Order: sequence, then C-alpha cells, then structure tokens
Amino acid sequence: MAKSKSRSSNPPPTTTREINPVVKYFNETRAELRKVTWPTRDETKNLTLIIVAVTVAMALFLGTLDYLFQVVAAGVISGDPIRIVIAIVLFAIAAAAFYFNNQEV
Repeated sequence: MAKSKSRSSNPPPTTTREINPVVKYFNETRAELRKVTWPTRDETKNLTLIIVAVTVAMALFLGTLDYLFQVVAAGVISGDPIRIVIAIVLFAIAAAAFYFNNQEV
C-alpha cells in the first residue's frame, strides 16, 4: 500500500527559536545595566555624607519641633494662659502658611 501524501496537522518547524520570556527579561536587564554610568567612589562618598548630614539635621529639627509642641500642649492641658496664647498664635501661623501655600499664582 502506498502512503498518502496528505499533510499532517503538525505545523512546520520554525527556523527561529522563541526565547523564554524570563530569559529575555534578564538579558534585556543586563543590557540596560551595561549602559548605566556608575558614580565614582568619591561621588558615592560625597553623596552619602550629604544624605547623613540632611538626615541628622532633619532629626534635630523634628525633635526640637516635637519638644516645643509637647511643651505647648502640656501648657494648654494644664490651663496655663501664656501657653494657650502661644498655641493660638502657632495655630494661626500654621493656618496662614497653609492658606498662602495653597494659593494659585
């Protein structure tokens, strides 16, 4: 018996091989990282010192602000009239700053 020349349902083999999406992602990531201009050791040291200095300055500023609010709040709770006036003035300053900051030019 002769074989029929009918085509099978299997698609013909492709000449290009598809790459796994995960492998493709890592290859593209590696290619992008090769394009990066990395900072020098001195630049890294200087930027680190700036970050540490700003962090310390902000910690001192926020600590001082927290202490002042604590003193004012304790005075308001205890009924000290001077601290109540200070609290009202600080609230008015904060409200004015918020108002003027949100104004459109």
